[in-house]
Amino acid sequence: MDAKAAPGPTATVTEAARSEAEPAPAVTETVTATATATVTAQPKKAAPAGPEATFSGEGEYLVGEDIKPGTYKTTGPDGEFGCYWERAKDASGEFDSIIANNNLEGPGRVTLHKGEYFKTNRCAEWKKVS
Repeated sequence: MDAKAAPGPTATVTEAARSEAEPAPAVTETVTATATATVTAQPKKAAPAGPEATFSGEGEYLVGEDIKPGTYKTTGPDGEFGCYWERAKDASGEFDSIIANNNLEGPGRVTLHKGEYFKTNRCAEWKKVS
């Protein structure tokens, strides 16, 4: 945005030099002030952070808070060991909290529902497909 300088107020200054020998002529100088507008860019408000649709193959996520519900796919293991994933009803780590799990040697898919916990180890990145 270009801000054009607008003419400001004009001031006239008259000075008379005082000398005992001979009076000096009066000097008049006209000064015109110019105003410049300062425009400050306002930062855009960031959208609130929400669940991710792509996430790392290493971690534990709460579906609906950390990641979006839906179907995700991975290319499989991220390294020479297998990829393990687990859907759980809570974060207790107890065997009876597991809804479903799998060890992948290649690509895989999983459908995640809001409120579930999803654990993934040694997997390539998961990407939402639907």
